[in-house]
Amino acid sequence: MPSRETILTALHALLQASSATVLRGDILPERVPPAGLLILRDGDPGDPGVTLSPLRYHYQHRAEIEAVVQGAARDAAFSTLCAGIGVALSADRTLGGLCDWVEAEAPRPVDLPVEGAAALKAAVIPVLLHYSTADPLA
Repeated sequence: MPSRETILTALHALLQASSATVLRGDILPERVPPAGLLILRDGDPGDPGVTLSPLRYHYQHRAEIEAVVQGAARDAAFSTLCAGIGVALSADRTLGGLCDWVEAEAPRPVDLPVEGAAALKAAVIPVLLHYSTADPLA
C-alpha cells in the first residue's frame, strides 16, 4: 500500500515536467520565474471511507497546486501553465499505480497587483487523489 507521502512525492515529480518552477510546501518567492511557478501543498486527506475485510481506508485527498505567473502576457502564460498541468495529469492518472485516480478541478484565477511591478495572475488548483491504504497514519 502506498503512503500519503509517496503519493504526494509522485505528484510533485509529475509536475516537474512543466516548464515552470515547481516547489513543494514553500512560500511564494520574491520573484516569479518567467515560465511561472507551481507550489504543491499537501492539502487535506479528509475523512476516509472504510472497508473492514480486509481493512482499508479509502481517501479522496484534496491536494492543492498554487499556480502563479507574472508579466504583460500573464493571461496567455497562465492558460499555458494550467494546460500543462492538465496534460501531465492526464498522461498518468494513477501516478504509476499509486492512486486509483487523479483529477484536477478548474482554477479560479485572480489578478493580484504588485506595487512597482507587473501584476500576478494566480489560482489554487485543487487536485483530488483517490487512493486506499491499510493505515490512516501511513
